[in-house]
Amino acid sequence: MANGYQSYKNQSIMTMTPGEMLLLLYDELTKRLLRAELALQKKDFGLFDASIKRSVEIVQYLKDTLNFNYEISRELNTMYDFFLYELSRVSASRKAEGIAELKPLVKDLRDSFAEAAKRA
Repeated sequence: MANGYQSYKNQSIMTMTPGEMLLLLYDELTKRLLRAELALQKKDFGLFDASIKRSVEIVQYLKDTLNFNYEISRELNTMYDFFLYELSRVSASRKAEGIAELKPLVKDLRDSFAEAAKRA
């Protein structure tokens, strides 16, 4: 049963459009930031560290896959650098304020990409 689900999951990811994949990454980033925030409240530092690490990996992937043939990529690159910097600060300080500042920025970017995908 688990193999069937994994196959289904792999197939759905392989058939996603780039826009759908981008939204999935932003949704996962949002989920990991929320998980890190909740882990801090519970003082579950293992889960907090894992959630921040995964958030960094997602942002780094988004940064690494930018296409600099488009001018918007330079602005996104700067934004992703800011995200990475803030995530490193949050990781070191273990303070939720940084997460609270990042979440609306991530949501705004996600919503902008969702709107652009609808128009495309």
